Amino acid sequence: MQLSNRRKLIRRVGFVLVENLLISLCVLIAVALRFFFERDVIFAYKFVFYKAFLIASICQLSFYYNDLYVVRLARQRREWIIKFIQSLAAAAILLSVVYYLFPSLIIGRGIFLITLALSPLAVIGWRMFYDRLSRIGPLRDRVVIIGSGSLARKIGEEVLHSHRDMYEIVGFVDEDPKKMGESVVNPKVIGDYSALSAIVSQHDIDRVIVALPDRRGKLPVHSLLECKFQGTFIEDGVSFYEQLVGKIVVDNLKPSWFIFSSGFRQFRLARITKRVLDVFLATVALLISLPLFPIIALLIRLDSPGPVFFRQERVGEDEKVFTLLKFRSMRVDAEADTGPVWAQHQDSRTTTVGRFIRTTRLDELPQLIHVLKGDMSFVGPRPERPFFVEVLLKEVPYYSVRHTVKPGITGWAQIKYSYGASKEDALEKLQYDLFYIKNLSVWLDLTILFETIKVVLLGRGAR
Repeated sequence: MQLSNRRKLIRRVGFVLVENLLISLCVLIAVALRFFFERDVIFAYKFVFYKAFLIASICQLSFYYNDLYVVRLARQRREWIIKFIQSLAAAAILLSVVYYLFPSLIIGRGIFLITLALSPLAVIGWRMFYDRLSRIGPLRDRVVIIGSGSLARKIGEEVLHSHRDMYEIVGFVDEDPKKMGESVVNPKVIGDYSALSAIVSQHDIDRVIVALPDRRGKLPVHSLLECKFQGTFIEDGVSFYEQLVGKIVVDNLKPSWFIFSSGFRQFRLARITKRVLDVFLATVALLISLPLFPIIALLIRLDSPGPVFFRQERVGEDEKVFTLLKFRSMRVDAEADTGPVWAQHQDSRTTTVGRFIRTTRLDELPQLIHVLKGDMSFVGPRPERPFFVEVLLKEVPYYSVRHTVKPGITGWAQIKYSYGASKEDALEKLQYDLFYIKNLSVWLDLTILFETIKVVLLGRGAR
């Protein structure tokens, strides 16, 4: 894990832990206020710390599922407040269910209401303090970006939009002295290559990002070496942008990047661990969902004529073709007049029951069988049809890389990108798939599975 990623993780975990402690403290204060004149009751109140932690954790789970940890949303105050109120209401409902199932965890109506009044003050106060704290220079890396082209602009926009708590862009450095003073995004070009060392020293730069589309004969090697020997971190623009947005932009890639970049390694132990996890999760999920199979089958038969299951050829690992099994969600003659076409978000060919099972992902349940057979994994790039693969291999650069791993029921592209139904969408989703393949790990798989639950519950995301 890179130093910047480790620091980002530490800061995020720290933020969540402090917030959890503050909400827990609100519960303890509520107990103290409720029994202010009955001190013996306070000491006799069993397991109050565990109950406080439970309330705080459920509140934070509700915050997470309402995107209250998303930086972009934090700047849209009205929407944030609405979602915050919704989150507290959802947490109250979830806690009611927990208390009904486990009465011993009940903390008392009066205490709960006082906590509900105190916790918004604590959460909002902490977030306002953290926002102010994150804008202080010492807590952020001061960054200079070499280049002023497309990649440099994308990096600048992304940092200003979503990562201002981590980085401060001091300016851009370009080969052409005539661009001095030009605005790339908000920061401007503050010098040319000859001034790089002086800029780094004068502005106390922590990190230099090299965002040049073509480095041959254009890279200020001596200045970069001097900066590195002085302790400044030098980073490739493609890799830096990859960590910012969770995708690899193929426009700026050369084949050599795949060869020399870290990642894209599939260790034998990691593959075995992933397979064991796949079999375990698929078995559990199949046993839990099996009672739904006859119900879904009956609804499909009552809704429209035709078979319950839909079979279609898909391309898997090493470009091997297998027959994918799903619950049928479209008319039987869906492609009779058109031939192979991409499914649309609001597809007119979808049946009434089909719309429901597609939205809830219930149509994907039979694919658990493919996971057990080894055709698919729980997590991976979605398998595409041979007809489209043949086209995309010719028109989308590096598309074949996604076939180096098993396809999945869900994937990084599915939780990060909206519904894909074109070659342009296929390119965008490929960039997320490449990020997944490069950074493949059990931890990333678990993160995707957790996010998939969120996507399904909120009825959004791609397929």
